[in-house]
Amino acid sequence: MSTLNIHDQPLPYVDCLPERSVDAVELVVIHCTELPDLATAREYGERVLHPSGAGNCGHYYIDRDGAVYRYVPGTRVANHVRGHNPNSIGIELVNLGRYPHWWDSRHQTMTEPYPAAQIDALRAVLARLRVEFPNLRDIAGHEDLDTARLPASDDPALEVPRKLDPGPLFPWPVVLEGNGLHRLPARPAQG
Repeated sequence: MSTLNIHDQPLPYVDCLPERSVDAVELVVIHCTELPDLATAREYGERVLHPSGAGNCGHYYIDRDGAVYRYVPGTRVANHVRGHNPNSIGIELVNLGRYPHWWDSRHQTMTEPYPAAQIDALRAVLARLRVEFPNLRDIAGHEDLDTARLPASDDPALEVPRKLDPGPLFPWPVVLEGNGLHRLPARPAQG
């Protein structure tokens, strides 16, 4: 693994996000952007969606080529997974996922693989986080924590998963190997 180079690019509203101690972080949540590229993910992350002046975003974004960007420091609470934000760090992997038909029942198969450079960078970020956050012990996919379903956009009589990331092509065995993190089982969705 090469030296980890993190590009700090704080979101405009980062000071609106609640502060927390490094001891509060116990969980890392793996996401995929379900968007075409990093620039579009940044656009989505900059959108103000909450009364606090903040939006929805992860802490780290890893592009397909393995470049790592930090949009939110780990000592701030980012809005990336319902019910688990105060004690977790969100890592977003640039990947199409179900884009642009997220909730269409006919487009629920995720087909883009995760490149080796992206997974190598993720492993390096996880290793660094284990050092920076002494209570970090658990890891989960977004789909494991947000199990809510919603009416399909093409047929409201059908339901589809609200979140399906990082999805079936994510290489969990490779990511978990030797990092000391315990993968959490799926949990019911929380508001």
